[in-house]
Amino acid sequence: MSDFLGSDFLLQSPVSRMLYREHAASKPIIDYHCHLDPALIAADRRFASITALWLGGDHYKWRAMRANGVNERFITGDASDWEKFEKWAETVPYAFRNPLYHWTHMELRTAFGIDETLNPESARRIFDECNAQLRDKESMTPRGLMRHYGVETVCTTDDPADTLEHHRAIRESGFEIKVLPTWRPDKAMAVENPGQFAAYVRTLGDAAGVRIDTFAGLCEALQRRHDFFESNGCRLSDHGIEEFYAEDFDEADIVGIFARVMAGETLSEDDVRRFKSKMLLVFGEMDAASDWTQQFHYGTIRNNNSRMMQSIGPDTGFDSIGEFATASACARFLDRLDSAGKLARTILYNLNPCANEVMATMIGNFQDGITAGKMQFGSGWWFNDQIDGMRRQMNSLSLLGLLSRFVGMLTDSRSFLSYPRHDYFRRTLCDLVGADVEAGLIPFSGYEERRLRQMVEDICYNNAKNYFKF
Repeated sequence: MSDFLGSDFLLQSPVSRMLYREHAASKPIIDYHCHLDPALIAADRRFASITALWLGGDHYKWRAMRANGVNERFITGDASDWEKFEKWAETVPYAFRNPLYHWTHMELRTAFGIDETLNPESARRIFDECNAQLRDKESMTPRGLMRHYGVETVCTTDDPADTLEHHRAIRESGFEIKVLPTWRPDKAMAVENPGQFAAYVRTLGDAAGVRIDTFAGLCEALQRRHDFFESNGCRLSDHGIEEFYAEDFDEADIVGIFARVMAGETLSEDDVRRFKSKMLLVFGEMDAASDWTQQFHYGTIRNNNSRMMQSIGPDTGFDSIGEFATASACARFLDRLDSAGKLARTILYNLNPCANEVMATMIGNFQDGITAGKMQFGSGWWFNDQIDGMRRQMNSLSLLGLLSRFVGMLTDSRSFLSYPRHDYFRRTLCDLVGADVEAGLIPFSGYEERRLRQMVEDICYNNAKNYFKF
């Protein structure tokens, strides 16, 4: 029987252990997609408690606590930090086989040096020890934790109207870790809610210094903000969409749709889809002109519980995998950009694993024969960033593309303790390819051995470093 989270955790063969220790474990982290708050990094203040650091905003944990019968007061309500932590500790022993069980204890070990498992009996000791370290150790701040985990670059997720003042403050402070913005323009195409869209357009216009009365004005404001983001180090866009949009339209349609939605008119579903189809092209053309990488996270049904949406708001743990027949639209969208010579480097992330092979083959349609790995099938995302999900994604990419060109893992997290997910991924990667060596599926001598060792280093670090041009 192996030790829980022992040094050989997830590494089931001699080759996998060698690859991890010699080529994966020590590589710096490039976390090219996350939801960290740059204001926290700029201020670099201490956390009030382990609850604030660990449970605040973590909808993964919130979902597990609800499933365990924990009242919302102890999740997002007004319970004390200790009461919330205690309820999480009561939930953890019920989370066997959920990745939260591994992540919880990896984070306690790597950040706080705590080997004890979290449960109702250990909760108070662990709570007090974590809080003592957060209070007394100089390294227990946002910047200190990033240094501790060997982070080199972080890309946050930011609205086009954001001032990016915190990014500038971080840069001007001399902090050695790059904290770069990522352009997330979802609100600029969300015409399904006319009131919210019109209010956002006014906010965007104020940020860009443009009065937006027409669709051309909207595009001008977005281009100004795109240029502003680029001047502040941005090299990536990100789009959170339910599905891809590639409807036929003419420019007069779009001009009219914009005018009607700004007048408060509720649009038909066809109009919404045509407008979003146009906007995705506008965004893609901007990214190509700036030599950015565009990312598409698709396949989510968000905020499904209307009662809880009204009570505590969006993005609080009530999202799920969706079913969308989106392959044809994705192909049309990418083909329109490619035909115009305006297809930027692209990463496609699907939330529904039944589309793994769809995406793994889709990227092959638009590789350009110039940029190695230009089109990427993104790592296991959200509900799939666990052992089985990461394996399925890498298996699909291996069978239908080139795993060697993969840009690897990201946290997609709001927590400064989530960096062990990179280690989780690296162990899974090394075990996957190590098992193939042991089974005689990959040669391991001479040139091929050197290539395999290099492949692990590339996926863990080098590919991302080169791909994003930071």
